Amino acid sequence: MNILRALVSEKFDWRKFMTLRATVAGRGLFARKLFRKSQAIGHMSGKLITSDDYDPDYVVDMGDLGVLEPNAPFRYLNHSCEPNCELLEWQPKKVPEPQIWVHALRTVRPSEQLTIDYGWPAESAIPCLCGSATCRGWIVDEAELERVRRRERMRRRSA
Repeated sequence: MNILRALVSEKFDWRKFMTLRATVAGRGLFARKLFRKSQAIGHMSGKLITSDDYDPDYVVDMGDLGVLEPNAPFRYLNHSCEPNCELLEWQPKKVPEPQIWVHALRTVRPSEQLTIDYGWPAESAIPCLCGSATCRGWIVDEAELERVRRRERMRRRSA
């Protein structure tokens, strides 16, 4: 069966293509097969939440639609400052809401953790545990990194 057809079918068993393992950041999602650069890895499904009172830990911003709280397996996509995956929005013609798909940014080998760059705003930044060679030290959008560094310098001076 073609992997893309399997990904969109109701009977998609993600465990054939991915597995969960413990990481320093909690559970992580790991490849069981080779994913080539630009290949669709899977459709991120989940609960669309429109309430302003909802305070989730990890969600995908869907703009005016609200936020998407992902189901397994993609709720276990961890952050990396050197991600190997990205989230792409796709608007099918017959579906009112856009879909979020996980795509490989580069070739992902079996046993490699699938990661994305969370790109959080400075006010949501937390210390990063990714361990990549170019780790920013914070889970934050690269454009907002200097704001976080300034905030931390000010915090240390006042302590």
